Amino acid sequence: MFTGIVSDIGTIAELQQRGDLRAKISCSYDMSAVDIGASICCAGICLTVVEKGSNWFAVDISAETISCTEQGQFSEGRKINLERALKVGEELGGHIVTGHIDGVGEVVSWTETGDSHTARIKVPSELAGYVAPKGSITVNGVSLTVNAVEDSDAGTVFDLNIIPHTAAVTTLGELEAGRAVNLEIDILARYLFRMEKIRSAA
Repeated sequence: MFTGIVSDIGTIAELQQRGDLRAKISCSYDMSAVDIGASICCAGICLTVVEKGSNWFAVDISAETISCTEQGQFSEGRKINLERALKVGEELGGHIVTGHIDGVGEVVSWTETGDSHTARIKVPSELAGYVAPKGSITVNGVSLTVNAVEDSDAGTVFDLNIIPHTAAVTTLGELEAGRAVNLEIDILARYLFRMEKIRSAA
């Protein structure tokens, strides 16, 4: 379980194809405090530490995970958002994040709004019903609040406000139009949508 509050930006230092794809990720975590088998959220994806060094850890990424998430994100030199798993008693600063990607969105526009930026993202049609104004959504592992949602014949888009602090301490400051992003819908929205569907069918 995670919160969507990024605690480090890692860099993919090395990739090895060995059945699954193994990625070695450099980081600033105190790796002596991270156990083999621990979960770390990498660009929104919950992955398991299978190897580690003083300033790096390695994870195995299945073909299924690669096919269901942003293409090209696992490339050497790529920076990714990192978050260690939430511990009981710690502050839940964002919202409940599972690290299971629901779909891949596309940045339609990236515009300056004062000191901040507004990202407009097109959401896959199967996720459109889960996105609501003032609701939570996770983008590349970052917990964000949806400002507005717009439905049209061309599909559904939603707007996010990226403040300077968020842009500086995550990889979201590197977004641009045309960029793909990992999306995880709010788990509460998922259950409410399911409950409403069952109620309507009754």
